[in-house]
Amino acid sequence: MTNETITVTNNVTGESRDFPLRQGTLGPAAVDISSLYREAGFFTYDPGFMSTASCNSRITYIDGDEGVLLYRGYPIEQLATKASFLEVAYLLLYGELPGEKDLVSFERLIMRHTMLNENLKNFLNGFHYDAHPMAMLMGVVGSLSAFYHDSLSVNDPRHREIAAHRLIAKIPTIAAAAYKHSVGEPIIYPRNDLRYCANFLRMMFATPCEDYKPTLIAEKAMNLLFILHADHEQNASTSTVRLAASSGANPFACIAAGIASLWGPAHGGANEAVLDMLLEIGDVKNVPKYIEKAKDKDDPFRLMGFGHRVYKNYDPRAKIIREVCYQVLDELADNDNPLFELAMKLEEIALNDEYFVERKLYPNVDFYSGIIYQALGIPRNMFTVMFAVARTVGWVSHWMEMMDDRIGRPRQIYRGPSQRDYLPISKR
Repeated sequence: MTNETITVTNNVTGESRDFPLRQGTLGPAAVDISSLYREAGFFTYDPGFMSTASCNSRITYIDGDEGVLLYRGYPIEQLATKASFLEVAYLLLYGELPGEKDLVSFERLIMRHTMLNENLKNFLNGFHYDAHPMAMLMGVVGSLSAFYHDSLSVNDPRHREIAAHRLIAKIPTIAAAAYKHSVGEPIIYPRNDLRYCANFLRMMFATPCEDYKPTLIAEKAMNLLFILHADHEQNASTSTVRLAASSGANPFACIAAGIASLWGPAHGGANEAVLDMLLEIGDVKNVPKYIEKAKDKDDPFRLMGFGHRVYKNYDPRAKIIREVCYQVLDELADNDNPLFELAMKLEEIALNDEYFVERKLYPNVDFYSGIIYQALGIPRNMFTVMFAVARTVGWVSHWMEMMDDRIGRPRQIYRGPSQRDYLPISKR
């Protein structure tokens, strides 16, 4: 907190008012305009909220210009290469890295919640055979409040904690069950003796007639992807969760709302769009032609996986995932993987092209994640589901953090008709 103020002057009336300046631990200060309408009689206008701090948060910090991403102060580069996903989950939930005993206890607690109520199988069976897995995920998560209503009091800290644990534990089971339903295979129950990511991969790919044991590199890749996607500050889906939660809605409904927001192709579907783009380009020799198409403002083609709404530097997550992408492809796919070769060539040309350099269009995390998922055998309609499994940790952390916030109520500039009178239909 700072005692500094910013003076706002109305050039029409000449009136001036001082508004306090709020300073966080890192990043730019924010002008507190919460009293602006009450004192001055007008709103601010910020489409997309790119200059608006909607809340105070202690969870994640991003410096887009410098390419910095911190979870609770810890650089993503350190966490992604040294921590387990549940270790990061504990950090996001509770604010500190767990000690050895705390981590063991937390892992056991999460694994005890991995089972689903057996009646949820009937709910899943009600979906059409070709329903999108995100539709199933959103529907089943939203329905959890009907099955686990013993701890839904959002005013009870213990209830909130139980709900958070249940969501983190059950989301991989639901995701794998949705996939199994979409391919016509029986649901595989979780095994609590396996690690979080290994358990998820087994539920995805095992069958009753043949077990599945993920390779260490597959588990490592999944662990890394989950950590990189665990949280990303006040993005569209996280803001949706917080806004829904501000009304006092139950946690399962709030996370279902976040899943709905994530489903949008401009948010969670970017890695799938990258794969579609690479398939469209088709061959390394076509890269120069498509680079020129991307630079042509009259051409509908766009380079997917380059640039970011926040990052104006190399996405720090992309640097980490690029190295693991090599390792995964070396072990799980042909060394001459055409999509990866194509991606590397595209990256090389784009990073040295003045058009992209001037606009700071660097590769982001989505540029590589789809290639890794494909190498792991995960189909494209599950890519956004994988994102949701990882991001649930961030969502529940923000949900727990904002319990004392006021209900969200953005304002608007009304541009509709002024008041008019109803006319009988004969006179219209």
